[in-house]
Amino acid sequence: MPATVVLGMQWGDEGKGKVIDLLAGDASWAVRFQGGANAGHTVKRRGEKFALHLLPSGAVRKNVRCGLGWGMVIDPDQLIGEIEQLEEMGIEIRSRLLISPRAAFVLPCHAARDAAEESRRSGETIGTTGRGIGPAYEDRTGRRALLLASLLDEDGKKRFDAAQAGAGDDAVVSDAAWNRWRETIGPLLGDCAAAVHGALAKGERVLLEGAQGTHLDLFAGTYPFVTSSSTLAGSACVGAGVGPTAIDTVAGVAKAYTTRVGNGPFPTEAAGKDADRLRTKGFEVGTTTGRPRRCGWLDLPLLRSSVMWNGVTEIALTKLDVLSGMKEIPVAVAYEESGGTIDTVPPSPGALGRVRPIYEMWPGWEEFPSDVSRFEDLPSSARRYVRKTAGSLGVPVTLVSIGADRKASIRCRIDP
Repeated sequence: MPATVVLGMQWGDEGKGKVIDLLAGDASWAVRFQGGANAGHTVKRRGEKFALHLLPSGAVRKNVRCGLGWGMVIDPDQLIGEIEQLEEMGIEIRSRLLISPRAAFVLPCHAARDAAEESRRSGETIGTTGRGIGPAYEDRTGRRALLLASLLDEDGKKRFDAAQAGAGDDAVVSDAAWNRWRETIGPLLGDCAAAVHGALAKGERVLLEGAQGTHLDLFAGTYPFVTSSSTLAGSACVGAGVGPTAIDTVAGVAKAYTTRVGNGPFPTEAAGKDADRLRTKGFEVGTTTGRPRRCGWLDLPLLRSSVMWNGVTEIALTKLDVLSGMKEIPVAVAYEESGGTIDTVPPSPGALGRVRPIYEMWPGWEEFPSDVSRFEDLPSSARRYVRKTAGSLGVPVTLVSIGADRKASIRCRIDP
């Protein structure tokens, strides 16, 4: 039963969209298992750019069926907008899309609560996207959420109105909007978990797609500067309705350097010209928020924890090209903490903000063309960078991305 989990190993924005799009060429299903429209996955194909927030990145491949699992929280207007965007670009999606009716709504009242709660936080804010994701998951946990199944119920609108009670005039959704959701999304609801199990039983490849990154996980991440759902590989089972015995591959996606959006600790964050260089050359602006990303160097202790917590079996290393043109590249190989040395993330989330990274300077390399198709044709120092990364993490690198387009990818197997 060949299911592959694809997830980010850092703080998100690792290039999961491109990797999932590539892997979807050999898959029959791509299923999102958590998060909401606070995710932003970008896929580039033949000069076209697709920015997806709810639909799986596999949606760009016309032969791939797409699922939204019950672990998600879904903004119906955002979803309809993405469906219509793909259709305007000549990609039919409705016949390939199946949405779990057990997934929960993100409503305008959630976005209003999100903004209000962020403004009330004393001291440093979380830096949320403002999309209402946190309050939607709060309602889910508090058993107050409205599920998409209500679109199929005769009394669904009554329960919808009750869920909005006290939300304020600006957050109330009209009957016309409800009817539009029901007409557009209602026909797409179905048993996504059963459909995926049927595909697995036939030996078809299924991709289980995560959003955000490992260190934004609600439990394992840099709490409280985290997202509101679990981003780890184990959550793919919970959010998609797939048992752990169905998963045979966990593909971790990591940038060749590190970025973060929002607040929270970032041990290897660069400053000044170094940060500006990475941000400019890597086009480091959030797909969802439009905010400039904080940029820094590769953090091996951070990635070692990601390997451990997710059971990563292979790594896709992205944006290697962004580091081209540097004579030497700092790489954090361990942390100094309380006079000692550790090589993984400390157990207390606040402690990550107090560690000091221990750097090695790895040789840089010259610029190289984005049409390189073989690992052996990369500059020698770039190959060494990949090999040392694989060796430090104990996991093979099976994909190296050297540009934004689908074609700027090198399939390989660099064993540790």
